[in-house]
Amino acid sequence: MKRQSKFLIAGFILSLFLAGIVSYYASSSPDGLEKVAGDIGFLDNAKEQANSDGLLADYGVKGIENERLSTGAAGVIGVIATAGVSTGLFLILRRKNGASR
Repeated sequence: MKRQSKFLIAGFILSLFLAGIVSYYASSSPDGLEKVAGDIGFLDNAKEQANSDGLLADYGVKGIENERLSTGAAGVIGVIATAGVSTGLFLILRRKNGASR
């Protein structure tokens, strides 16, 4: 196995670990936009987002009652989705440029 492949696999596994386990311990403080909206005073005017009832709304997975498991599952789904999209784009761009394996 190439050194680059080992590095990519190790990075992917580390990302899954961080998203699945460590993400639960992230700050419970609001994100930057929400904090600024509260500081300035227009947070009360915010409208509910159209996707607020979605499968991955609010940093969790809908239907999983355990908060730790829900947050971890959402992180793992996000890492896998990001890896899938970026790998797909890489392969498409590689083929488009005429590079072969």
